[in-house]
Amino acid sequence: MGIRFILMVNKQGQTRLAQYYEYLTLEERRALEGEIVRKCLARNEQQCSFVEHRTYKIVYRRYASLFFLVGVDNEEVKIIVWFAFSSLMSYSIWQNELAILEFIHLLVETMDRHFGNVCELDIMFHLEKAHFMLEEMVMNGCIVETSKANILTPIQLMDKAS
Repeated sequence: MGIRFILMVNKQGQTRLAQYYEYLTLEERRALEGEIVRKCLARNEQQCSFVEHRTYKIVYRRYASLFFLVGVDNEEVKIIVWFAFSSLMSYSIWQNELAILEFIHLLVETMDRHFGNVCELDIMFHLEKAHFMLEEMVMNGCIVETSKANILTPIQLMDKAS
C-alpha cells in the first residue's frame, strides 16, 4: 500500500478532512494529526514539502488557507513476481514524492473545477462531496483515477438527481 492517509488542514491547525487507508484508533489518529500538523505548519515556504515522521513520509502543499497533507510509507516496498518460466523476480519500489505532489495538485484542480476556486468553507459545507472525490481517486491507498471528468461525473449525476 502506498498512501496511508490524506489530511486537509487550515492555517490554525484544524483538520477539515481526514481519510485513512490503514486502521488507527481515534487516540492514535488525534496524536498523529497533532504531531504532523505542528511539524508541517512550523516550516517556512523555503523548506521542501517532504517531512519524515515515524514510519511515514509526509508530502504536503499549501493552497491559499488550506494545507493538503499526504502520508505515504517511508519504507521500501518489495514486490516478488512469479513468472510462468519458473523464475522469481524481486522488484523494489520507492514512493515518489513528486508523484504525490502531482496527486495533491490534481485533487485541488478537481475540487476547483467542481466548487469554483475551492476554499475551506467548500470543504466544511460539502464534506461528503470531498470524501467522494477522494474515494473516486484513491482505493486502498493506491491512486486509481486521475481523469477529472471521470472523477466528477458521478458527483454531477448525484447533483442532478437531487
